[in-house]
Amino acid sequence: MANVEEKSLRLSFDDNDILLLVCGQHNVNLAKIEKTLNVSIDSFGNELRIKGVSEQTKLAGDVVQRFFKQLSSDPDPKSAAGGPLIDDILRLVEYGHDLSKPVTSAQIFASTWRKKIFARTQGQSEYFNLMRESEVVFGLGPAGTGKTYMAVAMAVDYLKSKKVEKLILSRPAVEAGERLGFLPGDMKEKVDPYLRPLYDALYDMMPADKVERMLGNGEIEIAPLAFMRGRTLSNAFVIIDEAQNTTCVQMKMVLTRLGQDSRMVITGDLSQVDLPSNQLSGLADATARLRDIEGVGIYRLTGQDVVRHPVVARILKAYDTEQS
Repeated sequence: MANVEEKSLRLSFDDNDILLLVCGQHNVNLAKIEKTLNVSIDSFGNELRIKGVSEQTKLAGDVVQRFFKQLSSDPDPKSAAGGPLIDDILRLVEYGHDLSKPVTSAQIFASTWRKKIFARTQGQSEYFNLMRESEVVFGLGPAGTGKTYMAVAMAVDYLKSKKVEKLILSRPAVEAGERLGFLPGDMKEKVDPYLRPLYDALYDMMPADKVERMLGNGEIEIAPLAFMRGRTLSNAFVIIDEAQNTTCVQMKMVLTRLGQDSRMVITGDLSQVDLPSNQLSGLADATARLRDIEGVGIYRLTGQDVVRHPVVARILKAYDTEQS
């Protein structure tokens, strides 16, 4: 049996308050690092001592230092330490990400009425920046990458800062074939089940009474895609969600609705197309046609940007490996 080289690493920190947050209550964060990387970590005053197989010990040191740097630069380090940040960093390790690269995501955020929404990955940072720079942005990626949530956050930021006068949120009701007249109830009751994810994001970022008031006075409009036809959407932030389920005709219709002083973000996952097999997704068609058009940005989030339960990232990675 080959000898396995073990290594001991000692790290010193200049801020004991941040170091306590790194460790977590009852050392819960250190325990996550130990379990993931199969190392042991002991704390002594302002030091952490890591022991394990050479490569894993170095990785654990990189994780700890990255965690410390991100908490140090976060405006609310206590909340960040109690959240999923350590899981995000460990996920980057699983994907072979170089943790020595500069930390920028903690400074990139959208300001909503309830809270600031911070980018949690490098990909989300770049997606945020692209939404600020381009009039039309396509955000592609698997479930859990935050492509829709981040778009809604940016839209609420624009509404709050009065850069636009209204939000328009839409998605194709492909499960009903957009034949909503055959469903029971009034129009709101018919479309709400298909638009629930957009409502959920809004209520997470705004007080419920403000959401209801803005829905009532038209400052926020949530409607099925068919309602966009024949309109010019001016001074608005428009989000089209689940756009992989648009047809080419629908996508062209939506894109040509954009009016003065407006922005549009179109999100979707091309691995989750629910259209008939012989029908081309409007999202696939548009991203191919428009990739070199000025004012149009296309960003592809990946499994590295998944911010749901850590196991979701591992599931996506397994499927990606099988398909490659």
